[in-house]
Amino acid sequence: METLEFVIYPDGRVKEMVTGIVGASCAEVTAAIEAQLGEVMAHEKSSEYYAQPVVVSSQVSSSVSTQASAGASKSQW
Repeated sequence: METLEFVIYPDGRVKEMVTGIVGASCAEVTAAIEAQLGEVMAHEKSSEYYAQPVVVSSQVSSSVSTQASAGASKSQW
């Protein structure tokens, strides 16, 4: 689950924390918000920033053999 959390301090500073987004795409998610908030003083990257997205792939192969007997056209599996 993607979460953005904001802490607004009495002096007007805003701390923004992003969780649930893997990699650098969190910067894309927060860019418009940061532009509206004003000057960004610092960025602190979390461990999720450096994590690599998990890609799962699988390959399935199957083969079908058929045998024809003399005079019959049946397939056997």
